[in-house]
Amino acid sequence: MTLPKRLLDGYASFRSGRYAEETERYAKLGTGAQKPAVMIIACCDSRAAPETIFDAGPGEIFVMRNVANLVPPYAPDGKHHSTSAAIEFAVLSLGVKHIVVMGHGRCGGIRAVVEGGDPLSAGDFIGKWMSDVRDVATAVRHEHSHEDDRDLQTAVEHASVEHSLANLRTFPWVRMKENKGDLTVHGAWFDISLGELHIYDETGKSWSLVGLNA
Repeated sequence: MTLPKRLLDGYASFRSGRYAEETERYAKLGTGAQKPAVMIIACCDSRAAPETIFDAGPGEIFVMRNVANLVPPYAPDGKHHSTSAAIEFAVLSLGVKHIVVMGHGRCGGIRAVVEGGDPLSAGDFIGKWMSDVRDVATAVRHEHSHEDDRDLQTAVEHASVEHSLANLRTFPWVRMKENKGDLTVHGAWFDISLGELHIYDETGKSWSLVGLNA
């Protein structure tokens, strides 16, 4: 059984376009080790691909995508932790200089929590994965009780990124490298409809739109 036609057409376009234009770069990447300076933890949502948003070429960004771009707390309990493993590899093996947690507008996982239900029952993967966001949503709801649903969801999306930044710092080697000045962590949020990027200022505890000349 072959791949879907859309993928085969896309591959053909890649081979005749970008690959043909950057053959030497791909050859070099294929024979050496990757050395990206930036890791981005983003959502699985097909509309918010970091490589597209940041116009990144091959080898430039180490990307980890999961449902709702969450960073769980450090928990070396012997269980499966794909996001934690990716963070460990990026920091300790690749030596990235920046980690960006990037949320986005109209996130389906966040919406399910904001609307008062879980994406799936408590026994399924998504329900458990999103459980940490419930407390975040509850706190935001108390602070933003008069906002409409869309503004409330955006506030929870922002707060979830902030919560993930706090969780990121529970990893001892992340905290150590940040304290030494060898690593910087960042929060970002992408508006899909408008194509706008917002960044989080931890000092001022505020979000701001990135200008085109930034």
